Amino acid sequence: MKDFIIEFDLSDSEYMTALRLAVGAVCAAADTDIDGAEDMKVCITESCLILKACGFERVRVSLGYLGGVCAEVQGVGGQLHAGDSELSLALISALVSSCGLEKQGEAITKLILKL
Repeated sequence: MKDFIIEFDLSDSEYMTALRLAVGAVCAAADTDIDGAEDMKVCITESCLILKACGFERVRVSLGYLGGVCAEVQGVGGQLHAGDSELSLALISALVSSCGLEKQGEAITKLILKL
């Protein structure tokens, strides 16, 4: 599996558009249908919002495909705290085949997604 890695400051929302384009490109390379690609874009965007709500300043997204598109979305820097992520996690869980979490205390630090 080849990884495509993107890291950016969560306060700069313009990079979210670039991230969504990169997710679409990886999904296209993996021959994912349009609905699957859109689902993955939504899930990665929601993952970034979860990490921002948990106090992270930056996000590091690693994208790849091997038997399906997968992503690791990890928070970097900042002051961690529990964030309100219940609705976002419900949405993500409904759209991907698996969603794993890593936590530090009550704060989510990483989401591992597989489509």
